[in-house]
Amino acid sequence: MSAARVAPSVESADETAFAVPRLLWRRTVTLCLVELAKIRHDRSELYTRAIQPALWLIIFGETFTRIHAIPTGPVPYLDYLAPGIMAQSGMFIAIFYGIMIIWDRDSGILTKLMATPTPRSALVTGKAFAASVRSIAQVIVVLVLSAILGVHFDWNPIHLLGAVLAVVLGSAFFSTLSVTIAGIVLTRDRLMGIGQALTMPLFFASNALYPVALMPTWVRGVALVNPLSYEVRALRTLLLGLPGNLLLDFGVLLMSAVVGITAASVLLPRLVR
Repeated sequence: MSAARVAPSVESADETAFAVPRLLWRRTVTLCLVELAKIRHDRSELYTRAIQPALWLIIFGETFTRIHAIPTGPVPYLDYLAPGIMAQSGMFIAIFYGIMIIWDRDSGILTKLMATPTPRSALVTGKAFAASVRSIAQVIVVLVLSAILGVHFDWNPIHLLGAVLAVVLGSAFFSTLSVTIAGIVLTRDRLMGIGQALTMPLFFASNALYPVALMPTWVRGVALVNPLSYEVRALRTLLLGLPGNLLLDFGVLLMSAVVGITAASVLLPRLVR
């Protein structure tokens, strides 16, 4: 009799243990599909956002390749620059994703989502990886443009999948950073101002444009704690075959994403108070 009573409780505990991961996965997939639908119905954003990275590659990349102003070893500067512009494009999209959270709040959608039994971490994770979908679409545009300009990539499918994973984790961090800031400032205007103030320092204080060894000591310190630097290095290792430490790079990106999701989950309720 006691064994019969214990068995259902154990089974119930197992079901509870797997309920949150299943819910997290379903929420993430659903929000990613919604984001894909938005992109499919309105591709104009992809085209307009491709202008800036195209200018970086065509003007900045081609010019500095010709004058050899930045030493990049055996790799042409344009090749060296392309992964940095990919990471930059994804970051520029993700860092303003908190604005969409504020729009959801103003339209009442966020309040309805918060009223459901869905864990806050599931909501934030879903939003984070939905932002990654937009970033991946942007990175594909930059990848194609770079190939047209003659950048020599490693087209190994496994390496390409690894590059996608690096972009996903990087975008997840920057989008949750944006959501965290949204939970603090609460308004679109303030978030837009802070986002604009963050993007350029994050970009220039990274290895996206030049090797870390060329930076002043204090900027080098900032680059070493900047997740964008690890995303760029992972992309260069995977797409160009440059020396790197993929275990460290992906470890930092994963830890950054987890910290970002945790912080955003804590501050998300402030948006609906």
